[in-house]
Amino acid sequence: MSDQIKHECGLAYIRLLKPLSYYHLKYGTAFYGLNKLYLLMEKQHNRGQDGAGIATLKLNIEAGHQFLHRLRISGPQAISGIFQNINQEVAEMENMYPDILQHPGMMKGYMRFIGEVMLGHLRYGTQGKNNVEFCHPFLKPNINPTRNLTMAGNFNLVNTDELFNMLGQHPNGTMRESDLGAMIETIHYYLCLADDSNPANLNVEGILKQATTHFDGGFVFSGLIGNGDSFVMRDAHGIRPCYYYQDEEIVVAASERAAIMTAFNVTQQQVRKLEPGHAIIVNREGDFKDVEILPAKKHTACSFERIYFSRGSDPDIYRERMELGRNLAGTVLKALDNHLKHTIVSFIPNTAEIAFYGLIKGLEDYLKEIKLQKILNNKNMTEEEMRQLIGRRVRIEKIAIKDVKLRTFITEDSSRNEMVQHVYDITYGTVERGVDTLVVIDDSIVRGTTLRESIIKMLNRLGPKRIIVVSSAPQIRYPDCYGIDMSRMGDFIAFQAAVGLLHDHGKGHILNDIYKQCQEAETNGTLHEHNFVKGVYHPFTVEEISRKIAQMLRHEDVTAEVDVIYQSIEGLHDACPHNQGDWYFTGNYPTPGGNKVANRAFMKYMEKKDGRGY
Repeated sequence: MSDQIKHECGLAYIRLLKPLSYYHLKYGTAFYGLNKLYLLMEKQHNRGQDGAGIATLKLNIEAGHQFLHRLRISGPQAISGIFQNINQEVAEMENMYPDILQHPGMMKGYMRFIGEVMLGHLRYGTQGKNNVEFCHPFLKPNINPTRNLTMAGNFNLVNTDELFNMLGQHPNGTMRESDLGAMIETIHYYLCLADDSNPANLNVEGILKQATTHFDGGFVFSGLIGNGDSFVMRDAHGIRPCYYYQDEEIVVAASERAAIMTAFNVTQQQVRKLEPGHAIIVNREGDFKDVEILPAKKHTACSFERIYFSRGSDPDIYRERMELGRNLAGTVLKALDNHLKHTIVSFIPNTAEIAFYGLIKGLEDYLKEIKLQKILNNKNMTEEEMRQLIGRRVRIEKIAIKDVKLRTFITEDSSRNEMVQHVYDITYGTVERGVDTLVVIDDSIVRGTTLRESIIKMLNRLGPKRIIVVSSAPQIRYPDCYGIDMSRMGDFIAFQAAVGLLHDHGKGHILNDIYKQCQEAETNGTLHEHNFVKGVYHPFTVEEISRKIAQMLRHEDVTAEVDVIYQSIEGLHDACPHNQGDWYFTGNYPTPGGNKVANRAFMKYMEKKDGRGY
């Protein structure tokens, strides 16, 4: 993605079902669980680089000894920092007790993070707060073991104020400002009620059913309870992804299927998807169940997972990204008047590469059909003509190269803009100046800043006659509130283009009309019932907005023509049939809180206020 956005967090959960001595004998180490946790986190490091955290729960610990430990570190090297910290602790123990690694029980007693239940988390700060206090897991300590709760998750809630008001709580600091703060307080409230009524046999299923009915948002979260019970749960719409694997030795859950497949060397068929509204619960005895907590609602799994966020090593995601590219071939050919001879196709590195291969396959299918028709219609073709025809290929070049991340000590805007131009480098000598058209595919266009200030300027230095930027995602028009940091309406270039068109056509009053509608709805308490922001886009076609975006992306220094082609909503759904969550493109939010967020984001835009709409 040329415009980097911060997004979904990553979750890793492990429950060892055998004693630590079992893994020591079978795998040669009592660190089996920690090693797997490290792998799960590293294989999902794409999901969070603002910080990380882990928690370990030890089972059957004698009274008076600590049974729950947590470590959190902020910053881009958090995973390595956490496990370096653990390794240092291990080295110190070895110095004191040279043969400790041969005694799993002793390791469990002396080493903080050796235990049977483990939780790992990778964080992207969707609220812009990256200090360690906002890193997961969060912890609710209590002198009563059963009332100890630690939680982590991948989510945003849009009703945190309502949750705190329901509980009658007015927390300060991190708890108040974090969605997880509201979530853990709610679950802990029902945990305490359940503990009072039945402390010997905790009903985790009932606790989750009571608590999660109050949540508005998209979520996957995991919790470890001090009595030894643990759980992982997914929202009823299936917005956020979660997968799990279970055998006689282990239960594991993660945000990405491929991470589990790699870490445990299992097949795609062995890894199960946690169904919407379901939770996996493992009690302190190791009994496992997959149970429905909330009735499943309309399945609206996040389509951005398939376009960009999840790693392309997942077999289904790889095929879907290929199809996203292939579905654009017809539109690209139409824009080129089917003229491929003087067209070069490339991609914006690195995440658009798979969609690029799909686009090439679609263009090659067209060429194959042209070759077949020419052969069938021309029986007198010479051998040389036949060779030339068969030898025709789609022209492919690696035009853009992602350079090392440039840092500048200069704060002046003009100087920084100059440096931004060189985030990417180009391959010289690939383009016939004034003749060739460059088609470059990006996975999505959010703000367009990097395209305008860097990529298109860079491509223009090669001297193409025309530059066509292709987005494998549709136009991003609306804010997200379920885990992605896209919350400010004015950031979206599609919104900027629509506003520009309204003024161009003398329809600027529509903005004021929508603002008044939002104000009235807020006064009436109905801001969640309707997405009024759709009215900004209603007067214009997708093609009109795309043309306006192309004008905005074409810097005055650029000599080449610039066009922009977006994926259609139909093309998106065709390529990603099981991830129909498309609210960022259509404004069709799966929960009422989404409408409220969109309307509030628009109001903040009109009032020239910063900050997210929830």
